[in-house]
Amino acid sequence: MILEITPRSSIFFGGRFEIEKKQNRLDEIKRIEAMEGFWDDSTNASKIQKEKSVIEEIVNTYLHLKQLYDDFDVLLDFALSENDEASAEEAIGVYKNFLSEFLLAEQKVLLSGEVDPNNAIVTVNAGAGGTESCDWAYMLLRMVMRWAESKKFKVQVLDTQEGDSAGIKSATITVSGNYAYGLLKSESGVHRLVRLSPFDSAGRRHTSFASIFVSAEIDDTIEIEILDKDLRIDVYRAGGSGGQGVNTTDSAVRITHLPTNLVVVCQNERSQLQNKAQAMKVLRSRLYDLEMAKRRAIEAEVEANKKDIAWGAQIRSYVLHPYKLVKDHRTDFESSQAEKVLEGDLDDFIDAYLRWTVEKNTPHGEL
Repeated sequence: MILEITPRSSIFFGGRFEIEKKQNRLDEIKRIEAMEGFWDDSTNASKIQKEKSVIEEIVNTYLHLKQLYDDFDVLLDFALSENDEASAEEAIGVYKNFLSEFLLAEQKVLLSGEVDPNNAIVTVNAGAGGTESCDWAYMLLRMVMRWAESKKFKVQVLDTQEGDSAGIKSATITVSGNYAYGLLKSESGVHRLVRLSPFDSAGRRHTSFASIFVSAEIDDTIEIEILDKDLRIDVYRAGGSGGQGVNTTDSAVRITHLPTNLVVVCQNERSQLQNKAQAMKVLRSRLYDLEMAKRRAIEAEVEANKKDIAWGAQIRSYVLHPYKLVKDHRTDFESSQAEKVLEGDLDDFIDAYLRWTVEKNTPHGEL
């Protein structure tokens, strides 16, 4: 049996993992943890521990892949030198395992942005179209939440504006976990749904639009200046479904950043102070996202995210009738498993987006 295998070792062994640099940083973190008073500052200790967790995951992944690759190399050498069929079969099994795990690790290498490891703040808005779009917005929110749950990420609802008769007009959630933002940024944009409407007694086909906006949760290590004079803070009584769960105090908070006209709302906490803190966190993230867009000078892409939630603006289409297909219009990746995608099976779309982004921003010949 002859095996001709050429792994994409330029990424695995070519330095993009920067293992030596990361191991040096882990050694530095160990020295910091041993310093007197380190654990007294819980906020700083938490940030250091999060960084440590991310780096350890990368280092451990690299070491595991290297072990698999070395095992394959030994088995292949033995199979060829001794003409051992059993070793050849085992080598193939090890290589398949290596390749599968390598592709997952390669995705992490693609997440090299400054805030890619951060938590994500996700906002879903219904487009024009009343009940149809509100129901579609709810389906998208559920899709993102299901994906997050499959990754064991923590989801917290910050604000929900229910539709008049079904679904939601808008909702904002945080998704907490390593690389939550880096992975979910693929979902930012307008999403289009084609289906037989459950709200149409004539059973006609309808097209609905809703948008998803994803920003990174920004911690204190990134300085965002927000002046008190630039804020208008309104408090009001939080809405609810009625009964004992209704908050009878003015705990909901709406913050308007006057220079940019950004508006953020949080009403799901019981305390006004908690809602204000959460709203400020969302505002900081939105302002950071705006600033990064300016620095990258990609006005065209920013404007694309500001298009009307309607025809011609969609990044992805979900067709449920007369056939089943989900297609991403940026990467051309598609899946006929529409129901699975709406249940949160987004990994292939996310992977295609990350690779498309790298290819789009890499000069020809450098990959």
